[in-house]
Amino acid sequence: MRRDCGCRGANAARLRTHRYRGETAGVLPGVEDWLAMSMHEDEPELAGYEPVGERPLRGRRRRLVTQIVVVLGLLALILPGIFTTISVGGRTAQASCALWVAHQAPDATGSSARFQVFGPGVIGWECYTAGGFGGTRHIASLGLIPGAPVFPAGTSVEA
Repeated sequence: MRRDCGCRGANAARLRTHRYRGETAGVLPGVEDWLAMSMHEDEPELAGYEPVGERPLRGRRRRLVTQIVVVLGLLALILPGIFTTISVGGRTAQASCALWVAHQAPDATGSSARFQVFGPGVIGWECYTAGGFGGTRHIASLGLIPGAPVFPAGTSVEA
């Protein structure tokens, strides 16, 4: 595989021929310098560069401010979704719980939906009766994302 050095004309052909044979001395004026520069690991603009001190590019205060802004930005993106999910889940759980209580305990005076981590259904929304002579009683586990209750066929609920 032959590489093109980017040169044009007769001199380029001579340079390519001698270069692939490993001969560079006396081929063209300045070729030795050009080949030495192309073999150098660093860019020629950075040759001889010495960093001044061990100071970081950005100060401690600016880095702290940037971190705070990033954390606040992430919270501003995530928290509204969490609040919306909790609020919609609470309203759905309350409506579903009212239907469950009307079906399971028609003598109860009200219903209450609560989110519990260590409740009867492990984690999620739980439905309880409110009032009545028996106090509060667990009616149903509604789960993490409550939905409309599914009753056995042939039963009707009037809430």
